[in-house]
Amino acid sequence: MNEKYTGLAETAIQSIERIAGTHPGFRRAHAKGCFYQAVFVPNGEAAPYTKAAHLQKRPVPAVVRFSDSSPNPNMIDSLSPVKGMSVQFHLPNGEETYLVSVNVPVFLTKTPEAFVEMMRLTAEGPGPRDLMKLFIDYPESKAAFQILKQMKPFVSYSTSRYFPIHTFYFVNEAGDRQPVKYEWIPEKSFSAEAKKEAVTHPADYLEKELEDELPVSFTLSIILGKSGDATDDSTVLWPEDRPRISVGRLEIREKILQPNDRVIFDPTVLPDGIECSNDPVLHARHAIYAASSLRRFNGL
Repeated sequence: MNEKYTGLAETAIQSIERIAGTHPGFRRAHAKGCFYQAVFVPNGEAAPYTKAAHLQKRPVPAVVRFSDSSPNPNMIDSLSPVKGMSVQFHLPNGEETYLVSVNVPVFLTKTPEAFVEMMRLTAEGPGPRDLMKLFIDYPESKAAFQILKQMKPFVSYSTSRYFPIHTFYFVNEAGDRQPVKYEWIPEKSFSAEAKKEAVTHPADYLEKELEDELPVSFTLSIILGKSGDATDDSTVLWPEDRPRISVGRLEIREKILQPNDRVIFDPTVLPDGIECSNDPVLHARHAIYAASSLRRFNGL
């Protein structure tokens, strides 16, 4: 674990527990989730930018976990608009790598310290003055809060877009480094009927709806950053005119009835050919996930 973020991770986890309670054996965020068997078929379009094995032309098996962002494993689907899609790629050499996404394109804060301060303040029950000071101290959070404010009730895991949020660097055989962002684009769009069903079956509708829709597919796109684009601040969107390339297709085939729930979907576990950016929130996630997993694996 990165020692720089060890204490910060503990504070974050303690604050989450104070807000949502302690649910032994569950993740401290995205506690409620379901696992699916999948295969990722790259099309080779990423090969000029990266030598990563799962982005060449050879299909690789994958595991997908869809989840609710709440720390409460009993959360009703309709009460939380932020959902997650995490993918574990099984590489040809026996290693794994991960892509962790949510249906919001930006993060709340540009530093982990600011995020932990928000969690700590929320746990203490902030008053209006505290909230005003928070927005003054962290003006970069405005974009995320605006997006969250405008979000409509979540309709379907299979028809939503998902964003890994952070910048990564692709590295090719020549050693060239290209900043990229990812986006998962669903092949299906939501229907009025699905929206109606979501309203009438709010508790655990999403998992059932997804099972009824299988198989479902997503296209993985990369966005190519240019000089001057923010690479260490996940609260900032890149300009819309940045080049986008479809690099592969994820086909989600069947539900895993007895999943390996000890999997840690850590976005900093990367293969040769992909590197983390200097985004401090990205690096802090490794420590926070480790702290959460330690509690979970010990039944706490």
